[in-house]
Amino acid sequence: MQIRKAGKADQDVWDKYVLQHKDGLAYHLFAWKLAVEQSYGWHGVYLLAEQDGVVRGVLPAVDFRGLKGRSSYISLPYCDAAGPLADSPLIEDMLIEHLRSLAFPHKRPCEVRYPIVRENSPQAQGGKVRMLLPLPDDSASLLAGFKSKLRSQVRKPIKDGLTAQLGGAELIDSFYTVFTRNMRDLGSPVHSRAWIESILSHYGSQARVAIVCAPDGAVAAAGIILLHKTTVSIPWASSLQDYNRLNPNMLLYWTFLSFAADNGYAFFDFGRSTPGEGTYRFKEQWGAQPQPLQWLHYPIAQADPEPILQIKPSKLRTTIAGVWQKLPLVVSDTVGPILRKRISL
Repeated sequence: MQIRKAGKADQDVWDKYVLQHKDGLAYHLFAWKLAVEQSYGWHGVYLLAEQDGVVRGVLPAVDFRGLKGRSSYISLPYCDAAGPLADSPLIEDMLIEHLRSLAFPHKRPCEVRYPIVRENSPQAQGGKVRMLLPLPDDSASLLAGFKSKLRSQVRKPIKDGLTAQLGGAELIDSFYTVFTRNMRDLGSPVHSRAWIESILSHYGSQARVAIVCAPDGAVAAAGIILLHKTTVSIPWASSLQDYNRLNPNMLLYWTFLSFAADNGYAFFDFGRSTPGEGTYRFKEQWGAQPQPLQWLHYPIAQADPEPILQIKPSKLRTTIAGVWQKLPLVVSDTVGPILRKRISL
């Protein structure tokens, strides 16, 4: 077995392996590396395991430096789940050990964000889950399977005159306007526009943008989905508080869900939530089921991994949030991307 760093020339074989793997996600695709390097300047450390010229496993990671200046290899920053994909647990472990061997001379720890709980490994107890919805063959069947209250909530925004549009890079302006305002109101620094542009550029047809417009023509909600052969992931979705009474978020998610069902995807990944909280209940009402996330921290010196006991914002990020909500948009839009670059969650 040979393990080596993947370069741009390996993108096709890398993506082919990711797309056929049962645990693969859009975040595993080579496009994430290219977007991170182009927009934020972090170096992607993408490892290929090969045997007799055949790919047997992959591990994407990024050499990341956080707000406090500490460096680590993360698989992967800015998303909920990545980690190794391989033909066997043994090859997964070989990839992790190779990454650790690369990190050790630089005194960097490693963090791996598994989308599933691995067998015979430490159990992370942070309470965070990934909300996953199995999809039927088409949107009509999906809608029919909802409870009557949810069907009414899906139809009401349309009856009230809201409209949805699904597209690509041409909708970046509309998306980013909603995104920046929503993130400021939530107290979180926003990703740079360059990051969003890079994602859409490198993912190409494997990314979609949707916007929902209010009856007055204003964009009230917007989001982005990324596509794997079997699973649709939604890394970013935002709506404006001024339009909450019109429920644009319901139409936004229905636009994505109906697209996924009608185009043959097996699962819709709503992303990370904490059981019992508002976002968890919102995702649960669609029928999404919780799948425990396992984020493992591999220290520099110790031989065995330690689980991250809590997947939650740091005290520093919590402090930032309280101040951030009070900032004028012109300030949060300027300073936000500088900070967000160094926040891995």
